[in-house]
Amino acid sequence: MSAKMLAEINEIPVKALEFLKESPTYSLPLCVPYLGMGSSFFAPLAFKYMGIDIQPEMASEFFNYLQPDDKLENAVILSQSGRSSEALWCTDLFQNYVAVTNYTENTLSTNPNVAQTIDLLAGDEQYSSSKTYVNTLLALFKGFGMDCQKAVDVLVKNLPKYEKLGQRMANEVFELISTKKIHGIYIIGSGPNIATAYQAALIMSESTKLCFTGLPMAQYDHGPKETAKESIVINVISKGKSYERSHKLTEKISASGAYVITVEEPEVKENFSIIHNMIPFNYMAYYLAEKLNITETFVVGGKVTEVL
Repeated sequence: MSAKMLAEINEIPVKALEFLKESPTYSLPLCVPYLGMGSSFFAPLAFKYMGIDIQPEMASEFFNYLQPDDKLENAVILSQSGRSSEALWCTDLFQNYVAVTNYTENTLSTNPNVAQTIDLLAGDEQYSSSKTYVNTLLALFKGFGMDCQKAVDVLVKNLPKYEKLGQRMANEVFELISTKKIHGIYIIGSGPNIATAYQAALIMSESTKLCFTGLPMAQYDHGPKETAKESIVINVISKGKSYERSHKLTEKISASGAYVITVEEPEVKENFSIIHNMIPFNYMAYYLAEKLNITETFVVGGKVTEVL
């Protein structure tokens, strides 16, 4: 795997600090759809589970199945590239919309009904979303009036710790898949960290070509836990309402033969942990892909999904 991917990951705290310093003051609307795909869908989903009154939807399914008869007044449409087909399909469904993107010169930000553009200021990114995902979270925190400066300070301070954890997880998973008959790899989380589980599974699958499944912890508890024996479960936890349940589930599935790895940042509250809990997976993706001799991140398609 290219060292350029590692360089992008190492740049996460730099671009996070730049966003907090350089992004102008703005506010994001409530009670409206927040539409995106992949990482751009997962980020607003985290805020739904913080109790923020927004309506995160996959842009594709909103366009195909929830399209209103008449144009709605407002929405927030997220596309890190500003070119994702499904996000662009939705732009004509609203009188006005707020664009959240890392490439403000692209179509999402240049349509005539764009009311406002939020520039993620993450810099160029060629590999799985790392800088852009964190800056999307920061853009949403800021737009909802939530001060995350202290959380970003923790990110800066603990980045070496996250790299060590990511490398250790890569080593553990590589050893297990090389020596055991592993039949499933799950990443689970609760509340806002459901988004972390989904995002982590996305980048791990992209980068390693292995099948990682992201699930809400409670949903895993409702059936998939029966696959525990000879599986790998990475449990993303934080000190919230599901904390004790997460630990009890870990004990249960470990006793049933699952290999469990835990990711947690105890220095921050649950809502802000979505910034930190993601970073070890970025490093894990890099180091595991390296061990698997994966040389390209995007083989079947490109980084930007443009539907013909």
